[in-house]
Amino acid sequence: MHGDHIHVLEDGTVIHHSHGHKHSHAQTKAVLNRLSRAIGHLESIKRMVEDGRDCSEVLIQLSAVKSAINNTGKIILQDHIEHCIVDAVEHGDRDAIKELEKAIDRFMK
Repeated sequence: MHGDHIHVLEDGTVIHHSHGHKHSHAQTKAVLNRLSRAIGHLESIKRMVEDGRDCSEVLIQLSAVKSAINNTGKIILQDHIEHCIVDAVEHGDRDAIKELEKAIDRFMK
């Protein structure tokens, strides 16, 4: 019937989603690759700080990670709109649309 899915965060928190539909995200692999790159980038910034590298260099690298994360968020949003929201509209699922509005609001802050 309805597609439920569960996300387990890195710290072990379990998030249970239930949507009125089952969906697959076309961009999951791309998103995971981008996140892995951002994590690697952050690790190298951490090493820069440990090595006492110049603050301005560290800030430049941090801003690069920030924009990489923002772009990853945009891909997730586009993917979500293309798949979940189209489905939600077809099924008259107002909750999914409200959830998306909340997520966009948080993401844009």
